[in-house]
Amino acid sequence: MKKIASLLLIFSVFAAEAQNNFKVPAYEKFKLKNGMTVYLMEQHEVPLIYVSAVFDAGSIQDGDRYGLASMTADALLFGTKKYTKEQIEEATDYVGANLNSGAGKESARVSMSFATKDADKMFDVLQDVLVNPTFDATEFDKYKQRSLLQLTQQKESPRAVIGNYFNKMVFDQHPYASPTDGTTSTIDKITAEDVRSFYKTYYTTDHAAIAIVGDFKTADMKKRITALLNGWKTAEGRMIKRVVPDLAFDKSRVLLVNKGDARETTFLIGGKGVDYINPDYVPIMVVNTILGGRFTSWLNDALRVNSGLTYGAGSRFSRYKMGGTFYISTFTKNSTTVPAIDMALQVLDSLHRTGLNDEILASAKAYVKGDFPPNYESAGALAGLLTDMFTYGFDENYINTFQTKVDGLTVAKAKDIIAKYFPKDKLQFVLVGKADEIRDSVKKYGTITEKEIKDEGF
Repeated sequence: MKKIASLLLIFSVFAAEAQNNFKVPAYEKFKLKNGMTVYLMEQHEVPLIYVSAVFDAGSIQDGDRYGLASMTADALLFGTKKYTKEQIEEATDYVGANLNSGAGKESARVSMSFATKDADKMFDVLQDVLVNPTFDATEFDKYKQRSLLQLTQQKESPRAVIGNYFNKMVFDQHPYASPTDGTTSTIDKITAEDVRSFYKTYYTTDHAAIAIVGDFKTADMKKRITALLNGWKTAEGRMIKRVVPDLAFDKSRVLLVNKGDARETTFLIGGKGVDYINPDYVPIMVVNTILGGRFTSWLNDALRVNSGLTYGAGSRFSRYKMGGTFYISTFTKNSTTVPAIDMALQVLDSLHRTGLNDEILASAKAYVKGDFPPNYESAGALAGLLTDMFTYGFDENYINTFQTKVDGLTVAKAKDIIAKYFPKDKLQFVLVGKADEIRDSVKKYGTITEKEIKDEGF
């Protein structure tokens, strides 16, 4: 037994060391003649191939037609010149493949996974989806009706929509403020022809990348992907100069969103965050782990474990290419809205006032080093990482220097990080709840603006 225990201990030490020394595996990067960037990474552990393709076609391109980018991305799978929607679904289901599409704020993505033995058929399907979508009007109209119903249903769930209210409040007129899923009035006006036009304008090869990770030989895959996509000719990508969002608030504000039948208040408290490639993001993540980034965080301990005011509380930095937000989030009964908000603010204040000690910091550093590498253990995650590198403009050093940055964080440096990146005043509050029961008591937090959750938009 002692020998087995010793072997297990040795194995765990080696496993931990390997995890802590995680590096992005080797990959090849090149461009096709049409300008499309290609990433190839061999991973032979399992006979699977993962593909991630991204385009500069996120919701920041929507203009005032909120939801157009998202609808276009979804509609890529509604049929192609070679395959109907049903044939695409049958072909992928038959071999257990996965094919998905969607759009976020910065980009649109098509992802696919399949067994290596099915590569010929699946790459044929993928190529037609990317190059020859038909945006079938009948399928699109059915999809639009489902989308309108989902948007209506979302308004019944404060946690499903509060992020849209917060983004609109803090980003104001910047494109990041627009709801990616759209609103009922904007979605209702979008047609199959609109998404077809959006596709032609923004799905351009010079602003696109595709990553392929899995069980293949790089030389063979390079020939395959070149043959499939090198001849794809698109319009030239638009060079749109974006302005960095101004998140310098001059006072605290409260957006009170009335949901007349609400029995609890859902709220976000926050302000300015950081952009995606901020050089301090790793130490920020370590500090936020302590504040609200794990189950044993200060916020969760205070609001859930010690006081029973909620079932869960946390904090996060939501990052985009040109900026981002920080916020604390939770929910509580109508009658405990103010105690919950006050307690959340007290925890945030204690981060600034008391700071961290060596023991607390060491615990967070160990947690982060153990939690981070598994995010990139699978081939699918690595494919997504490679296309994220393209979208946000970073390289593998972000991952490869992760442990060094974590280890280099000291209590003194953490104090500077807290002061610089964790807002403590002029905070922005979004509360979704029964306004008549909380209006008077939340006035103390800032200037109040009110909206009705049942009303159109955010």
